[in-house]
Amino acid sequence: MSDPVLYEQDGHVATLTLNRPDELNAFSDETMVEAFIAAIERIKADDTIRAVVLTGAGKAFSAGGNVKHMRDKTDMFEGGPAEIRDAYLRGVLRVPPLFYGLDIPVIAAVNGPCYGAAVDLVCMCDIRIASPEASFGLPFVNIGIAPGDGAAWFLPRIVGNAAAAELLLTGEPASAAKAKEIGLISKILPRPGIVAEAQRIAQRIASRAPIAVRFAKRLMREGQQQTLATHLEMCAAYQGIAHTTQDHHEALAAFFEKRDPVFNGK
Repeated sequence: MSDPVLYEQDGHVATLTLNRPDELNAFSDETMVEAFIAAIERIKADDTIRAVVLTGAGKAFSAGGNVKHMRDKTDMFEGGPAEIRDAYLRGVLRVPPLFYGLDIPVIAAVNGPCYGAAVDLVCMCDIRIASPEASFGLPFVNIGIAPGDGAAWFLPRIVGNAAAAELLLTGEPASAAKAKEIGLISKILPRPGIVAEAQRIAQRIASRAPIAVRFAKRLMREGQQQTLATHLEMCAAYQGIAHTTQDHHEALAAFFEKRDPVFNGK
């Protein structure tokens, strides 16, 4: 059996591909979750990576939780309430702090249907683009379970409370067009070129000053829950650091010398 998550690197960009197309890249099995966590840990340990692309193999991005395992009470769905709770915490719920906590930008290339826990993965990304074949569903209430992977936390922060409530409480999927309308994705592109476009965006980000990019992402994340005064204090601290970096000095030199800067992340 091939790797559950494919890891490819092109320069400063890593591309992760969920790779169980025969199972619609279901994202609850231990092998998939552990492979994904290993890929994130690999990225965190590699200072050369400046941006990440996430996509799915085959016709789907990911079907989310494995409903066959839910029906059969196997894998993480086995046992009583305490056992299932512990399985969530030991398994798929280890992903959000790691993935959302990455300090480099992540671009989601949603190539097809994206459901349940997969929508949460997409919400953890910074930029989200999709093909016309993509759809976004949070059918937790349809199968009698709670939004258990962070959707109720992530989604309102991206699309607002009203749009999030419609998706979470009705369980009805949104088309790619609807997802763009509510701000869940920013672009709709033909499926054959969507990963290439995500990689192009990632390469463009990777060409910018790495420390400044990390600071920008962190400020956007922290700004969602800070007071303005606290946020401005954080801005000032980051500026104090950024103005003393080699990359800032290189950028100024390149500006006045009318050339492209070469950043080294220092």
